[in-house]
Amino acid sequence: MIPPHIAAIVLAAGCSSRMPANKLLAPQGGKPVIRHTVEAVCASRAGPVIVVTGHQASRVSEALSDLPVTIAENVCYTDGLSSSLICGVKFLPAALDGFLVVLGDMPFVRPRVIDSLIEAFDPSQGRDICVPVCAGKRGNPVLWTTALVAEFLALTGDRGAKHLMALHSDLLYELEVDSDSVLTDLDTPEDFAAR
Repeated sequence: MIPPHIAAIVLAAGCSSRMPANKLLAPQGGKPVIRHTVEAVCASRAGPVIVVTGHQASRVSEALSDLPVTIAENVCYTDGLSSSLICGVKFLPAALDGFLVVLGDMPFVRPRVIDSLIEAFDPSQGRDICVPVCAGKRGNPVLWTTALVAEFLALTGDRGAKHLMALHSDLLYELEVDSDSVLTDLDTPEDFAAR
């Protein structure tokens, strides 16, 4: 069986409203948070890797300057999460089976988790949307079939694609993973302090 061609969209456009500065540029283990996230995606089987920037776009791009990624600047990032998803989807190449949506503030997700999602993806078996689950909770990143691209392009406001999971529950596959990294994002100073 030919392995699926899966791209990745890394969302890195937000304003970090619960932090005193841009959380994606905050140091974590000697590197900016966004650098950890994108390095893990680049080390996985996903490709191409598209990073959607917005707030402090040039600084975020600079933190990734030597990595094999495509930067997609969302000039409408203040319109909310949907605008970044749409921006990323518009950069996807034509010949794809699916795409991962990766949150830029989840620096602990390892390549093996991403590869496990890609291995689980199989629309012929009704696995069109693959979501990692740890301790009974759904996490991120989520892998989506390109058959849903039109629905992504129709998103509005400051919400993501979670409601599409409910809408297409028959296409959803929950992949049990043994890492709480899929549930761990860094939103507040307390989140950083805990790490």
